[in-house]
This record gives sequence, C-alpha cells and structure tokens, in this order.
Amino acid sequence: MRDIKSWAAWPFRWIGRGVRAMYFRRPWYVKVLSTIALLFVALVLYLLAVELNFLWLFGRSPSMDEIRNAEVAEASELYSADGVLIGKYFSENRTPVTYEEVNPAFWQALIATEDERFYLHRGIDFAALFAVAKDLVMTGRPRGGSTITQQLAKNMFRVRTRYGNGLLGYIPGLKIVVQKSKEWLVAVKMEFTFTKHEILTMYANTVDFGSNSFGIKTAARTYFGATPTTLTTEQCATLVGMLKATTYYSPKRNPENSLKRRNVVLQNMVRVGDITQHECDSLSLIPIELSYDVETNYDSQANYFREAVADEIDSWCTENGYDIYSSGLKIYSTLDTRLQQYATEAADEQMRELQQRFNDHWRYSNPWVDEHGRELPDFIEGIARRTQHYKYLERRFPDQPDSIEAHLNMPHEVKLISYAGDTISEQLSTMDSIRYMVRFLHCGFIAIEPLTGHVKAWVGDIDFNRWKYDKVKALRQPGSTFKLFVYAEAMRQGFTPCDREIDSPVAMMVYDREQKKEVLWAPHNANGWFTEDTLPLKAAFAQSINSIAVKVSRDVGIGKVGELAARMGIETPLDTTPALALGASDVNLRELVAAYGTVAAGGQRRRPIMVTRIEDRHGREVYRAADEQSQALTTAEAWYMQQMLLAGLREPGGTSMNLWRYIGQLGDTDFGGKTGTSNNHSDAWFVGVSPCLVFGAWVGGEYRCIHFRSGELGQGSRTALPLCGRFVEKAFADPAFKHYRQRFGEVPEGAEAYNVACKGVYRSPEYMDSVANAERIMQSVMFTLNDSIDDSL
Repeated sequence: MRDIKSWAAWPFRWIGRGVRAMYFRRPWYVKVLSTIALLFVALVLYLLAVELNFLWLFGRSPSMDEIRNAEVAEASELYSADGVLIGKYFSENRTPVTYEEVNPAFWQALIATEDERFYLHRGIDFAALFAVAKDLVMTGRPRGGSTITQQLAKNMFRVRTRYGNGLLGYIPGLKIVVQKSKEWLVAVKMEFTFTKHEILTMYANTVDFGSNSFGIKTAARTYFGATPTTLTTEQCATLVGMLKATTYYSPKRNPENSLKRRNVVLQNMVRVGDITQHECDSLSLIPIELSYDVETNYDSQANYFREAVADEIDSWCTENGYDIYSSGLKIYSTLDTRLQQYATEAADEQMRELQQRFNDHWRYSNPWVDEHGRELPDFIEGIARRTQHYKYLERRFPDQPDSIEAHLNMPHEVKLISYAGDTISEQLSTMDSIRYMVRFLHCGFIAIEPLTGHVKAWVGDIDFNRWKYDKVKALRQPGSTFKLFVYAEAMRQGFTPCDREIDSPVAMMVYDREQKKEVLWAPHNANGWFTEDTLPLKAAFAQSINSIAVKVSRDVGIGKVGELAARMGIETPLDTTPALALGASDVNLRELVAAYGTVAAGGQRRRPIMVTRIEDRHGREVYRAADEQSQALTTAEAWYMQQMLLAGLREPGGTSMNLWRYIGQLGDTDFGGKTGTSNNHSDAWFVGVSPCLVFGAWVGGEYRCIHFRSGELGQGSRTALPLCGRFVEKAFADPAFKHYRQRFGEVPEGAEAYNVACKGVYRSPEYMDSVANAERIMQSVMFTLNDSIDDSL
C-alpha cells in the first residue's frame, strides 16, 4: 500500500521540483519570463477547455460553421406589383446595408469612440485590457475594454443567453468570467473568418439604436429621415454616441445628454486625426435637429392586405423553415398601389356619405333591433361583458355586480372618431362608448384580375387602426349575389338566358333545425309582389326575382348548385337547403368575387393570388406562385352568364343600373354586375365584372342587427354599388389601366346569339301599386253590385 501511495505521489513531487528549480534557482528575469509563459499556457488551456466545454463546465460555444453562416433577425419586406415597398414584417426592425452604403464619417466616429485600435488587433485588445486592469487597481472603476468585434459577438450570437454557461455558471462570480471568455473566443473566430470591413458592416447592421430601430439604416430613417449615405458627420456622431446608453443619450428623450455625448464623439474623432479641431468646433455648434418617426409593423399603405399576405404564406414559411418576422424575405405581391389608392378613396367617400345617412335615419332611436324592428334587450350589456375592461372589473370586484355596473357607467374622457377624420374629446362612460361605436357601418372591397387571379386592391374596412377585423374575409350572407350559381347551373343543364319561367308564389316544406321539424317555406320577392308574368331567365336574374330563382334551383337541384359554387371558387362549406338559392349560407367577399371572375375568364377558375414570388435575404428565389386553374364552366356556359350579368345594367328594371352613373363615359368597355341584400338589409353587396377586372363590395354593421329599416336605403344598389362605381370611375379613367378597357368575346362555339336576344317586361312598384288599387276598386264595385242584386231579390 505504501508503494502504491508513493507511486501516485511521484508526479506531484516531480512538478514541485521543477517549480522550485524554475523559480528559486534561476535569475529574476528568467523567473518573470517563466511566469508569463506559464500564465499564457494556462490561458490557452483554459480557453481550449471553454471551447470544448470540458466536462460540461462552460456550456456550448458557437461553432465556426455557425459563425460563417451567422444570420440576425431581419425585417421582411412586402412589395407591390408596381415596385413600391408597401409594408414590413419584423420583430426587430432591421434592414441591412453594405459598407459602401454608409457615410465614412460613421465608421470613423465608431472606431474613434468604441475601438480606436480596431485595425491593430485580432478581436482582443490586450493593451485595452491592461488599461482596464490599471484603472481597476487605481480607481476601482474600470473603463470598457470590449472591442467592436467582441460587442458584435455579444449582439449577434447572444452567448450570454443562447448557449448556456455550464456548471460553472451556477457559481457566483464565475458566470461573467465564462461569458466573457466565450465572447473572446467568438471574437477571435470572427476576426479569422471575416475582413475588418465585413465586421464593421455586421456591427452597424445588428446594433440597437433604441426606438425599435436596429441597424444603421433604420436608425438613420427613424431619427433623421435620412439614409446611411446622406447622414452628416454630426448626425453620425449622434448615433454613435447613443451606443453607450440608447435611452440616456437618446436625442428624442434626453436631447441635452445626447448633445454633450455627440460632442465627445466629435472630440474623439479629432484625437485620432479624422477631423480637425476647427471642424469639431464648428460641428459642435450645430443643434440636433430630428425628423423622428418610429416605424411600426403597420406603417403600410394596405394593412389589411399585408395581414392577409402573412396569413396566406404562414404555412409555407413553417414548412420551409422561414419566419416572416425575422428571415429578411423579399415578398413580391400582386397589389397595385394606384388601384389600392383608388379603392381606399372610394371606400372613404362612400362610407362618409352612408354613415351620415345612417345617423340621420336612426337619429331618435337605437339601431340594434330584431327582425320585427324591436330593440334588442341586453345587446350593449352583452358586448360589454366580452371586453377586457369588464374582465378586469370582475377580478377587481368579485361577486359585486353593482360595483362593476357603476364603473362601466362612470364618465371619463374619451376621443370620439368619425369617418370625417376628426376626433373629439368628451366625457363618456364605457357603456356610452360602446353605444357610439356599434353605430358605425363597415365595408370591404376587393378587385381581382380574372385572367390571372391577381388581387389588385384590397380594403378590409375603413380604418385599420380602429377596426382590425378584415371584412373581405368576414363570413356574411350574400343574398341575391348567390343567384349567379343558380343560373350558372341552369346553363350547365341546358337552359338558356331566354328560357322562361313564371313569377308566381312558390312554397315548399323544409326542415327547420331550430324547431327540429318541417315547416312551410314561402319566400317573397324584394318588392313584395308577384307579377304572374312569364319572364326570360335573363330578365329574372337582372331584376333579381326571388320566386323564379327558387324555381330554377328546384328544377336543377340545390345540391348541384352548391357543387358548382364550390368548383367556381366558393371555398366556405355551404348549407344546401332551398334557401341557399337566395344566399342564406354565409360566404366571404374574396371567394365570391373570385367566383364571379370564373365567369369573366370564360369559365376558368383561378384561385386568388396575392404573392407572385419570394426571395430570401440573399436574393435567391425560394417561392414562385403556381397558376392553379380548372375549367368550371364551358366557354359557352360562361358566355351565357356574361350576358346575364350584362343584363343587370341593360335589362329593364335591372338592379345594377345605378352603375351607369359612374361608367357612362366608358363606352368601349363591357360591364356587368349583380346586387345582393340579405334579410333585414343587414348585408349589402355588389359584385361587378368586366373582361379584365372583377370587383366587389360588402357594406353592413359589425353586428347583423345594425342596419337600415328599409330596402330603399339599405339595399346593395344604394350602399355597396356606389362604392364599386366610385372605384371604377377612378381606375378606368387612369391611362395606366387602359388595357382593362375591353369587351367580352364573340359568341363561342356551343352558344347561340338568339338565346340572349330577348327582353323581359318590368313591372315597377308604382305600376303594381296602381294595379293593386284597381283591383281593390273593382272588388269594391263588385261587392256593391252583389249587395244591390241581393237586395233586389
């Protein structure tokens, strides 16, 4: 046992003899050099242990491969079809630049202030470290010794949080040593991987300048409304000065501190010889003039479209390993900013007028009513109970409904908005605020090229900041606009526009899910009359006669109507009851307009396309939209339906004739369309078609109980159609869109012109009133005559 212990102790005795020989039997200068050599070897061994995460003591470090392929969070950009940047997606608002795209004064100010020996070291400035040690010993307050490369390593790789600190990280005082060691190692690796200019560029692109501006390009725009190239020397010094503490030296929040710090940076540039003292003195006298504008995710010309694009490509990003908010994608969309502007203006103009009309209509009563015109009890209270404020009050006052009610009805200052754009501060309670807001009417609008499926304009509502719910994607009852599919299925089954059907009462037994039994369903026409006339289908479609649409759907099969609607572009599942013929099953505006585009495109269905291609941050194309199309109708069937849609403007009594007010000067273009209005006028629609552009609008309240009381005010031809008309008037007058001004094609094979050359009779409400009055007079006369005859007998 003694021999074993002696053998185990032998290495330590040998090391001890070596140390004694080195330090005690050598001259002093040898002792110093030996000490330095030992310390150097110890440092190398320590750093090697950190790099290898020896015994899991230090945590993992970034590998050379990770450093070579380092990527930071970068904003993705959304571009329009006409080449305009219309929006960004970002978690950190960062857009990279190259070294040459930055004013050299910025690099000079950065190096002079943060790392004046930048070009002399390889990631670690040992001279600066000795200065730090000296200050620590002499004053107890060390200066910063990190190089630009070390700061970049910390910013880009987040070694303090992303990679862990190993077992030693749990020991107080050792954690920071391990973290600094990793930053040194990463800095050295970066110095041997990148050039000095590349390191400077990466630093400028990653550093945080405050106010959600990451990188020099975003900072220049945020603070000075400039680009990195156009920054002045004093502006460069201001930005560099912020790096010490972005809030304390912010020119927006602390202008005096920022000015002093800027002048320190300028003096640093004098010290290293970048500028003269005279230049420094002149620049120091210039005040800091800001053009401050913090960019947000929603600084876009088309925020509803921007959000729809994000939803559209979300699954693609997930499947392909991209994050739209950090991967730096370039997304090229189909939207045209000029058409978008026309659509936005049209919506704004129409909704201002319509809201004023609605306010006048309901001036002396509340608009939330049921189908019988009775005010809905507990309607406002029900909305209040779904708000976050109500849930907060529930937590604050548990089981105290009176206290909650008192706070909800407590007046406080609020800003009232209107479609006129003004805001007025008033003392209103939460309940009064809800009553005010639910009175607003809302809208959605979309325009699509039928031959390509490209979405050219998208208005999800009148104001994205206040109403983020996109009405283009909202599910609502389409009313008579759904009749397109009824008559399209009829064309498929051999009917023609000139086939005739009688406008007479129709009734059938249908199953009611709520009552769980069959009930009698007897739909009526919008004007309340049945003319008993035999009309061509073209006239019935143009005049939107419900009785004939229901009879046609019964003849062709309502299930077949639903199937065709799906093939033409309706993606929402449909409830194929007889009421489907009159638009009782919810759809959204996007799919409805796309389905009308199938008719305009000669029967070819194309799914709406919002994104044509995507490039990654390196400019490589990683996505290109496929042209998905299918033949839903034959060209003959589509041509017949085109003529049916044209009849809405040309047939006597056509519900779309109001569009002539806006297209009267466009004699070289074919326009058709169909209006739609759901029960109680809750949803008003218009979908317009032309050979090269289809467009549609929806107008209604946020809640279906908010609506006009009469069709005269609330029908689609009075609310949604003018919005589309205003858009068409602006867009088709623009010479840039002259190529949209075309006519539908000649009669295709399988169709016959005489099958559309028919006119229907239109019985106006005034005419029907006079007929009804005449019938009442005749009945009165006959009753009097019968009484006289009875008396004489």
